[in-house]
Amino acid sequence: MQGLRFAFGPFVLDPDAGTLTRDDTPVAIGYRGLKLLAAFAGRPGEILTKADLMDAAWPGTAVEEGNLTVQIAQLRKLLGPADDDGNGGGEWIATVPRVGYRFSGAVEQLDSARRKPVRLPGKPSIAVLPFVNVSNDPEQEAFADGLTEDLITDLSRVSGLFVIARNSAFAYKGKATDVRAIAQDLGVRYLLEGSARRAAGSVRINAQLVDAVSGEHLWAERFDRSFEDIFAVQDEVTAKIVEALLGRLRAPPPRNQPNNIEAYDLCMRARKLMDDSPQMAREVHLMLTRAVSLDPEYAEAYRWLAMNHWMGWVHWGGPTEANRNVALELARKAVAIDPENAGCRWVLAYLLAYERDFAGADAEFTKAIELDPSEGDIWMALSDIAVLAGQVEEGLEYIRKAFRLNPFPTSGYYLTLGQAQYAARDYEAAVETLRRDETYRTSSRRFLAASLAQLGRLDEARAEVELFLVGNPHFTTSHWIATEPFRDAAVLDHFVDGYRKAGLPE
Repeated sequence: MQGLRFAFGPFVLDPDAGTLTRDDTPVAIGYRGLKLLAAFAGRPGEILTKADLMDAAWPGTAVEEGNLTVQIAQLRKLLGPADDDGNGGGEWIATVPRVGYRFSGAVEQLDSARRKPVRLPGKPSIAVLPFVNVSNDPEQEAFADGLTEDLITDLSRVSGLFVIARNSAFAYKGKATDVRAIAQDLGVRYLLEGSARRAAGSVRINAQLVDAVSGEHLWAERFDRSFEDIFAVQDEVTAKIVEALLGRLRAPPPRNQPNNIEAYDLCMRARKLMDDSPQMAREVHLMLTRAVSLDPEYAEAYRWLAMNHWMGWVHWGGPTEANRNVALELARKAVAIDPENAGCRWVLAYLLAYERDFAGADAEFTKAIELDPSEGDIWMALSDIAVLAGQVEEGLEYIRKAFRLNPFPTSGYYLTLGQAQYAARDYEAAVETLRRDETYRTSSRRFLAASLAQLGRLDEARAEVELFLVGNPHFTTSHWIATEPFRDAAVLDHFVDGYRKAGLPE
């Protein structure tokens, strides 16, 4: 149903935007109610079982049936009578005894709300689509993904290119390739696509570079190598693309390459799981610790292990001194090993900001941007630090730039955007952002609760606080204040005011 909107009676439902309007006036609807209504509107007239509806509103979660009953009752009250005359007309949602529910109103699917085409940058722009694993071994999926990520990293270090970030490229993994539509969605002209097979110590890589505007294949080649040559192959592919797009051979600066293939594989797997959950963070920690022990000179392993420590702070409400020290030491080690790695630089910059070494953080951010201006994560991190410094408009500008480079990002981008919108006192926009599927996670709910509280929607705010504390049982506002790198008293007071109104623990 992605991109679809639904009209019924005086209502228009936009599931992607998370909005419901009645006669063009926004209607306050909860997250679960929105999911249930989208399920009904997508299958009007059909009987949906209770299991169907619970999967729609609480995917992957075991909840009691009474929760569904409460949500259905709230939806009926919200929608009113189906004839909308207030005289006791029929209900939009009919109960089918001992089975489930049925949406009884006529539903019209409105035109697809595709995103507006994005203007092409003023320099060659490219997205690397996920390479297809064509081996019979599903375990090699991580290898194909790692190859894709490394090519993105290498290309983004070429100053003459505009390169879409990995998360947005991976939004198309496993989907049919329509190069024109994908290029239009991402706002790029060129696409690199290919396949990889790894078996018995050898690799075969097929790659092709496509001009999505003309449909012309600019370059295609097959590489058959021993697996030990994989990094040389990546360098060769990168150089070929740069030559095709810039008209001359200009390789990116040399990068730190792993000396141990198992360490490389562990790092690739860990990166995919990094932002998943507090429980998964423990598994990621073991994988990255093993990678470091196997290859003590592999900068990427240190960088992601530093981030793994930092992600742990989120679920405790702020960093403990021990975690801060370890994370900072790991980030410094990563930069010492590979000073030309923009990813290592921005991670160190971010951690320095949390240590309130703002001069050091600024220097590292500047170096990271110099090395890789196409790295969306740098701009996301800058947005967070800018907002807490009271530079709210700059923070909004930075996060918009991050979204341009990474149109389908991780949840952290939406959390950062929602935080900036709250700081700008645009609470409605913050609620819409923070209730998107991409970011509706435990750590984002503190900002969602504060935004709802500032709108006077205290019951919803307190419900979000309750959910937030399930995943963050140690959170206190005082610890959060002590550990966040605030540099503006008014911004700090504004966040604390929202937290207190929402009922977050002191």
